[in-house]
Amino acid sequence: MNYENLLVTGGTGFVGTALQEYMPDWTYLSSRDCDLTDWRQCYELFNDTRPDAVIHLAAKVGGIRESSLHQGEFYYLNSMINLNVVEQAYKAAVPRLLASLSTCCFPDVSETYPMTEEDIMVGLPTKTNFGYGYSKRSLFVQINCYREQYGVNYTTFSPCNLYGPQNDFDLDTSHFVSAMVRKFAEAKDGDTLQFWGSGDPLRQQLYVEDLSKIMVELLEKHDSDQPIIVAPNENLSIRQMIETCMQVVGKDVSIAFDSRLSGQHRKDGSNARLMQLIGNFDFTPFKEGVRKTYDWYTENK
Repeated sequence: MNYENLLVTGGTGFVGTALQEYMPDWTYLSSRDCDLTDWRQCYELFNDTRPDAVIHLAAKVGGIRESSLHQGEFYYLNSMINLNVVEQAYKAAVPRLLASLSTCCFPDVSETYPMTEEDIMVGLPTKTNFGYGYSKRSLFVQINCYREQYGVNYTTFSPCNLYGPQNDFDLDTSHFVSAMVRKFAEAKDGDTLQFWGSGDPLRQQLYVEDLSKIMVELLEKHDSDQPIIVAPNENLSIRQMIETCMQVVGKDVSIAFDSRLSGQHRKDGSNARLMQLIGNFDFTPFKEGVRKTYDWYTENK
């Protein structure tokens, strides 16, 4: 189905910017256009624009340090954004909404790995992302309640950790890969690079351009109540990612870990349902994606 008036919330954020390069004709909303935590502004937005579809990406996000230090802020802001967007989209009779969750809303520890879509409500999210994780889990609940009561085609998907060009590279607020790329870019031969944690936790890393392509597929094909997991099969330890980046960069540096805020040990999700839905997808290998990210950062810093 071709949508004539598709609105993307969070349109100037990391994911929204990547999506805009792939689908430039859609309308990309920024926080300067509308404060989505204010229901009146949100009501006016949907009443004025009357979109025929919404991709909901808007969120307060940050790395493990930022999220763990501002749990209340992350919970409140994301909850208010989600409650307003879904409610006002429904009231404006928007027929199609696709909303981004996160694998952060899945349990801290699972009995089996990789986790599947059915695991989303089994156990508590990890403590370091508790507020953010629960706000995303609440969005999943809200959308399925609206599906059941109102019969709307509103669906969710859960991407794993994201990285790529144009991400936040601030060492205080960024996610791991962006911080790692910046540290390597600024390092000189002989330096010792410090990293948090132990290096042992495992993470799937999704190149942001891959997610852009997959979201377009999900918009057309995903109509179930399942929080479709979007993640590559590659599941590397933090140490392996650092070693990969070191190979890409080619700098002679040493690595040290300080045992602070390791985060949950693993949270890998199965992409089996995604592959059944959209067909086989060639995810960007981490080595290739981190090379592209590093090249972009060194050219644009």
